[in-house]
Amino acid sequence: MTSITRLGRALLPAAIIAAAPAAAAESPDLARLKAHLTAVQTMTANFAQTDARGRTSNGTLQLKRPGRVRFEYSGGDLLLVANGSKLAFLDYQVGQKSSWPLSRTPLGPLLSGSPDFNGKAEILPSADGRVVVARAKNAGQYGQLTLAFLRNAAAPGGLQMYGWTAVDPQGHRTTVKLSDVRYNVAVPDSAFTYADPKKKR
Repeated sequence: MTSITRLGRALLPAAIIAAAPAAAAESPDLARLKAHLTAVQTMTANFAQTDARGRTSNGTLQLKRPGRVRFEYSGGDLLLVANGSKLAFLDYQVGQKSSWPLSRTPLGPLLSGSPDFNGKAEILPSADGRVVVARAKNAGQYGQLTLAFLRNAAAPGGLQMYGWTAVDPQGHRTTVKLSDVRYNVAVPDSAFTYADPKKKR
């Protein structure tokens, strides 16, 4: 299994923010995170993914609430798409598709029209005051995911998504950094359609 495939599978049910134990009181940064996600109806970005061996792959991200996101890798062999009801991982190189009901993944609340993150994200201490770090806890068999946001007064909710680190159940670490992030821009519904991969004989 390639490092890209590992990340794709890690992102499927674990998504971007997975369930975490509820905190006794909501932190100001968690409130900012909620404000950011509520304000962002669409988002586009480029991403650079680096695996534990230092190999880098690139791609594009498109998001549209409610319920839709697309991660497309350069070369077109791998695709991760939520179309409003299902989340699909497509590997065109090997001719394989896996899918799950979106409502059964943490992407459900993340991509909802009115995100509710009570008890679903934990803010971690950061040595850099410019950075807000949110971590998914108790992701179980799907591994662990940690998100990084930059404080940016011009961005929705005062936060700009910078990237994330995924650690799969086997301990493989993959880091993704976003660039050219744009919020609330036109994203066509056709971005969340796809052709099923042809099975290899």
